[in-house]
Amino acid sequence: MASGEKYTDAIASKIIDNVNKVIVGKDKQIKLLMVAMLCGGHVLLEDVPGTGKTKTARSLAKSLNLDFKRIQFTIDLLPSDLTGINYFDRSSDKFVFRPGPLFTNILLADEINRATARTQSSLLECMEEKQVTVDGETRILPPPFLVIATQNPIESQGTFPLPEAQLDRFLLMLPMEYPSHEESISILKRFATSDPLETLEPVVEPSDILAMQKEASEVYVSDSLYDYATSIVEATRNSSEVRIGASPRALLALVSAAKALALLSGRDFVTPDDIKELAVPVLAHRMLMQGSGALSADGKIMTARDHAASIITSILNTIDCPTEKFEKA
Repeated sequence: MASGEKYTDAIASKIIDNVNKVIVGKDKQIKLLMVAMLCGGHVLLEDVPGTGKTKTARSLAKSLNLDFKRIQFTIDLLPSDLTGINYFDRSSDKFVFRPGPLFTNILLADEINRATARTQSSLLECMEEKQVTVDGETRILPPPFLVIATQNPIESQGTFPLPEAQLDRFLLMLPMEYPSHEESISILKRFATSDPLETLEPVVEPSDILAMQKEASEVYVSDSLYDYATSIVEATRNSSEVRIGASPRALLALVSAAKALALLSGRDFVTPDDIKELAVPVLAHRMLMQGSGALSADGKIMTARDHAASIITSILNTIDCPTEKFEKA
């Protein structure tokens, strides 16, 4: 293990520990948010209101000492409300650009599925190209740039489902999940007298994140693991229960995320466990299932994502896992 990986592992632990001063029992979600940050990807958090989606995003931004902005998506939100506008300044007698909230490091797109498809699509360029074009002029967004979007899976009135092209721009889709009984008690005690987010201090600088992004891109992936990841993605396209399987973009995302996870785990090489851990959060939201109303093992109707997750789990159980040495020779 190189000293750089030890350094990154220590930084990741510092960040998770710091966010845990505010958020209880979300180590997995925090680590995967860091995976997205190191990949230059974006995250869709899906769960019922009150499960800590917004506080997690704010706590991460504070811990990383990054600029943070939040947009409440509504049906009347316009693309220009996100990107900014050119307005005529009489004092200078010329048009001046007023940046919108997209010009930040971490953007929280709250309840993204409450905005119209036109407004949702205005995020496509910034999520993919890390830039914004207004009135024909392109402006680069400040690095690092991470979109954390939230949506409520149980409400349909007044919402607009994210189109497949939009979903495909999210590196990961994560449920926040309810806390356990013991975690709920810890939350009550932690917020009994004050909000710990108000006094949270940063533990790293933006330059550390940019250096870690470079390290993540250089993590080694063996040929056997390239084959393993490709076989998993191809299997999603061959299932009779899947109408549209994971795309080549999904394959690139899976390998890129596995490299970041390996780095956060203190390694300079990917293992099969990295790919297995990320298969569901990277692939499930990118798959279109045949029909609807599939039943789980206990007889309950599954959501489309849960159905896709069950297919991926089955695929992981059937594809032979590489067992050779995965370090770089």
